[in-house]
Amino acid sequence: MRVPFGTITIAPRSIELINESLRSQRLSSGALVQQFEEKFAQLVGVKEAVAVSTGTAADEIMTTVLHDLGARYGDEIIVPALTFVSSANAVLHAGFKPVFVDVDQSTFCVDPEKIEAVITPKTRAIMAVNLMGKMADYEKIYDIANQYHLYVLEDAAESHMAKYKGRLAGSLGLLGAFSTYIAHQISTGPQGGVITTNNPELAEICRSLRQHGRNCACHSCLLNKDPGAYCAKRFAPGYDIRFTYNRIGYSAKMGEFEAALGLGSLDNLDTVVEKRYQNLKYLMENWSQFSKYLWTLQESPYEVMGAHAFAIILNKDAPFTRDEFSTYLEQHGVETRVIFPTIPLTKAYRNIGYSNQAFPVSQYLSDYGIHIGCHQNLEREHLDYILTVVAEFIRCH
Repeated sequence: MRVPFGTITIAPRSIELINESLRSQRLSSGALVQQFEEKFAQLVGVKEAVAVSTGTAADEIMTTVLHDLGARYGDEIIVPALTFVSSANAVLHAGFKPVFVDVDQSTFCVDPEKIEAVITPKTRAIMAVNLMGKMADYEKIYDIANQYHLYVLEDAAESHMAKYKGRLAGSLGLLGAFSTYIAHQISTGPQGGVITTNNPELAEICRSLRQHGRNCACHSCLLNKDPGAYCAKRFAPGYDIRFTYNRIGYSAKMGEFEAALGLGSLDNLDTVVEKRYQNLKYLMENWSQFSKYLWTLQESPYEVMGAHAFAIILNKDAPFTRDEFSTYLEQHGVETRVIFPTIPLTKAYRNIGYSNQAFPVSQYLSDYGIHIGCHQNLEREHLDYILTVVAEFIRCH
């Protein structure tokens, strides 16, 4: 049996919308992108959503907005040491310095108890990353942020539909950043991302930044709806504002094809979310039989986990290695991914001076952890097969 890490469910409506887009010859960001943004904002429970080309672009733009709020190049942003690399890279790309903090072993998210020790006069924000569908502890993070007058940015790339004390992921930070990559619960296909916020002014800045920092960043572009229309604002100052720039921005617009896939994904969302969540719960509930050697994340009372993937961590005294375990799963058709490396200890970050710190929890999770799929195309027989394969491996050791 084959158990892939992730798949995509393409709705019939998405195919219809892509065909309509081809017939209209409107392929760049247009009416479909705007519809997707409106539906995404409504879903998350925020006023604004800005669709962009990738989850990485969402992180970059979300972080770059801080320049409009008074931050300066070289200022510091606190980032968890264990995360996907784009979270930290975005801070560098925006002109800031990532300051890394170890994570809490029970959540994989930034440890609030370790934040205050790294705050300096140059600290401007805390980037909280909801890793593997687990929610960071925002109440404790905001206690610190409010005390030191820091912004909270939320990387919600892996926490679609997760909840913290009743609030959906993406609604907890000043801005939130999503990835809508192919295997995520809300997918726009091969690439895509969304920035969320309750601040319309910040949303306008995001729209400017996704288009090279253009001065022209209306919520709803008239020309997107009708390319032949006349925009009175465009030449109002006596020149074409579409080619004036207020910021150093990015080329990060979402296209109509991606938005079409996203709209179809939202149509199917309830079914996808329920199936993935039930798959995740089934694996969690049946994992205690392996507790001598393996453990996994558990849902906290204050949250609903997002069913992004199923994490598996080896106990340090396990009589086998992470790679031996992962190889066995792969040989038996269960596709695996390692838990992300500890970012400041990677070669890329050692090359720029991040080599002298220790992050013991992040390092442990990086060295001993993997994750596997719990997606909507896995049936109970797939989940039972995973449990059987793991049990057989354990028996051999």
